[in-house]
Amino acid sequence: MILCIDILTPEELALINAKLKDAEFIDGKLTAGWHAKEVKNNTQISGKSAITQDLRSIVEQALQRNQLFQAAVHPKAIRPVLFSCYESGMYYGYHIDNALMGTPSMRSDVSLTLFLNPPDTYEGGELVIETSLGEQAFKLAAGSAIAYPSTTLHRVEVVKTGIRLAAVTWIQSFIRDPGEREILFELNTVKQVMYEKYGKTPEFDLVCKSHANLLRKWVEV
Repeated sequence: MILCIDILTPEELALINAKLKDAEFIDGKLTAGWHAKEVKNNTQISGKSAITQDLRSIVEQALQRNQLFQAAVHPKAIRPVLFSCYESGMYYGYHIDNALMGTPSMRSDVSLTLFLNPPDTYEGGELVIETSLGEQAFKLAAGSAIAYPSTTLHRVEVVKTGIRLAAVTWIQSFIRDPGEREILFELNTVKQVMYEKYGKTPEFDLVCKSHANLLRKWVEV
């Protein structure tokens, strides 16, 4: 399942971009896997920077409160957010995200890209994901994020003009299988709509029962 979500408030977005103006960017290859280094051409803020800690806090709090993100992803653990910059000529070729990340190791189930500047301020820079329907390109509004399975090949197109700013992170889900996550998300959506339209009915209770029991069956604690 690929899901586009509004994450940041205008105030949070403005604060992040103000802090990014004072940030020092380093070679993005420093955090790439050995095979991804060959196709990664961008810069990012050092994880040790004080600015990075402030920015991470803003994004992490936004993810924690976002009900759509929580319902779709079921996050068990979230990797520290990375903040990247693509200037003219920069790109990130086709790659697969590392299956295990960090120490202690965390499995990556869901990848997330949060767009930080308006799409009309740069040309190119689309996130392209390989799907069963072919390549799909995404270039979202500032403050919006795309969450997608970490099992997919993906790339960032060459930025032709302007600057592309983005935050990326990876999530280990309580629900490992993407198909099972999608079923739970759809059942949860139906459950909410039924309650809003009809209140607590016997049919609503049955959907709640099915959702809870499937969650109990599939969850990895």
